[in-house]
Amino acid sequence: MNAVELYAGAGGLALGASLAGFKPLAVVEWDKWACDTIRENRAREYPLVAGWPLHEGDVREFDWSTIPQDIELLAGGPPCQPFSMGGKHKAHDDSRDMFPATVAIVRQLRPKAFIVENVKGLTRSSFANYYQYILLQLEFPEVVRRRNEAWYDHLMRLQKERASGALHGKGLTYNVVPTLVNAADYGVPQKRERVFMVGFRHDLNVKWSFPTPTHSHTSLMVDQWVTGQYWDRHKVAKKARPEVSPALQARAQRVAGELQSDGQPWRTVRDALVGLPDPESRAAASFPDHRFQPGARAYKGHTGSPLDLPAKTLKAGDHGVPGGENMLVKPDGEVRYFTIRESARIQTFPDGYRFHGSWTETMRQLGNAVPVLLAQAVTCSVAQCLIEAKLSELASANSRRWRAA
Repeated sequence: MNAVELYAGAGGLALGASLAGFKPLAVVEWDKWACDTIRENRAREYPLVAGWPLHEGDVREFDWSTIPQDIELLAGGPPCQPFSMGGKHKAHDDSRDMFPATVAIVRQLRPKAFIVENVKGLTRSSFANYYQYILLQLEFPEVVRRRNEAWYDHLMRLQKERASGALHGKGLTYNVVPTLVNAADYGVPQKRERVFMVGFRHDLNVKWSFPTPTHSHTSLMVDQWVTGQYWDRHKVAKKARPEVSPALQARAQRVAGELQSDGQPWRTVRDALVGLPDPESRAAASFPDHRFQPGARAYKGHTGSPLDLPAKTLKAGDHGVPGGENMLVKPDGEVRYFTIRESARIQTFPDGYRFHGSWTETMRQLGNAVPVLLAQAVTCSVAQCLIEAKLSELASANSRRWRAA
């Protein structure tokens, strides 16, 4: 199955799609450092990445006529800064808003399916109209904004078209399913909330919903505070385990009594860092990208991630407000920055995957990435639906031939 990857960054979403069986015809990214990361892994012939056709540049300047229409998947996470909690919140007035370009590429390539990922901030009430505008453009990509037409007027026209039902099943339309998910619910050792907008071309008649979560906080509570298996697994002595309040103990017991089947426990920072030595030790030198970074400090709003919960959301920065949360809280209460390798594990990149650039540039790549494990879960689900749709099409064709004979 063929795919195109937009705004590829360090390759998290593209790796997940490749693991799901998609072959990229183009991997497009404008940032030099992120491209260098992909180039380095490609030069090392890292599995899946070795054959990626990387194109460094703006997606609006790529010659999309070189890509055939009707590919199976178009995937990408447009720059999130116009909508992120820490940004200036300009949305459609931000020159980095690449949703119009994304819709234009969907219109030209007519993919069977698309996956568009972005920050939770996009779903805020202050962006409600523009969020609906994005969804309607993805649903009806051929209803193009007219010259000198304000985006809000275009939104009103799209809403009327949708309400009339006249466009459904006619021309290029998509069934779009937007879902806000927490990456921790899918085995990622990080509380990372992101919105996914997944669409299937209307003619495929696909009914899709986001994959069911596989991990939960309640299961982690039981694992830690009822059975104690979490601590046993990590060989943490009872005297070294965190103190638990009677209220939390009672809650965990109650949850255990009510719990039927709530999946596996959330994965924690401790789970993610298994096997990695202290970055200040001599042993750390044998692990690529596992170098101690000095200067971490806690302050109001930036207190770091506890060892025995999923990490807080990694951010696209190194120090200060953007990167202040990219820290580990050690058992003694001190904080230190996650190393690049630790951050990569928290984003579920494999250990063999290398990152190119300075500390600042690499942490930006990791903070912007889609966790590989979450990307794989979504793309595998999409791949399954596309395969089932193809099998159904073949079965119908064979049935018609049989009746004709």
